Amino acid sequence: MNYRNLGETGMRVSEISLGTWALGSEWGEVSEEDAYATLNRAVDSSVNFLDTADVYGDGRSEKLIGRLLEDRPNDEIFVATKAGRRLDPHTAEGYNYHNLSAFVDRSLTNLGVESLDLLQLHCPPAEAYWQDETFEALDWLVEAGKVKHYGRGRR
Repeated sequence: MNYRNLGETGMRVSEISLGTWALGSEWGEVSEEDAYATLNRAVDSSVNFLDTADVYGDGRSEKLIGRLLEDRPNDEIFVATKAGRRLDPHTAEGYNYHNLSAFVDRSLTNLGVESLDLLQLHCPPAEAYWQDETFEALDWLVEAGKVKHYGRGRR
């Protein structure tokens, strides 16, 4: 397996990652046993970068990854999760500290970790990238120790 530095995060991640949308079981039934076996097979194959979101199976995917992290504490596994798709209505104004903090707290619980490796905004309206409040909220989450890194394009 080849590995690369992920931006300036200090994380050295596998070039092949595992996306876990299907493990949420919304696009067809995937048993918990099969989903968990898939995660373990990926890590056994030297994949150390997992992609998930709080909405994949209403948190099911994150909870399965949390179980994996607990069962494999000696493996270096990095998790990227996403937040924002729970907003209703899904507007740029919803990408604020109150909402993002609540989404992050739920992901922290689901994953069983104290800090998220990487948080990404999940399909936000383009305007969310141009409002200072979005990035102030993300910076506060980093300062609070809840998020180590967040995905951010150049502004």
